[in-house]
Amino acid sequence: MKSSQVPQQNISTYADNKKAMYAIGSDGKYVRVASSGWEVEEAATMQALAELERLAAHARRQVEQGRVAPLYYHMYARRMDLQTLAQATGFFKWRIKRHFSPKIFAGLSDKILARYTEALGISREALCRLPAGDDHGA
Repeated sequence: MKSSQVPQQNISTYADNKKAMYAIGSDGKYVRVASSGWEVEEAATMQALAELERLAAHARRQVEQGRVAPLYYHMYARRMDLQTLAQATGFFKWRIKRHFSPKIFAGLSDKILARYTEALGISREALCRLPAGDDHGA
């Protein structure tokens, strides 16, 4: 794409910010160009966010029913999935899945809980419970 063709549609998901994109400049070399986004990207982002909200709501119900530990909810509420949480904590995915069990989660060490709290950006107290109401923050 030429630098003059980089989308500038001021999408809402950028919150009046811009991101760097690479395009071909007038001299035929790649240059960095600031873009305010384009509508297709915004639609994809909004769809992904809606899916994470749906997953968080489902996870909340699962925790309320005692089927999974609060960790499961917080993962989605913090816009993560299993792969992202595994990368952020350094735990294998199978190990995190095991930690979703309420019984296993209740016995986790302070050291393991600290890795989750750091990755999720929440306190230990918040990690171990659901927030009040339908609030997806912690």
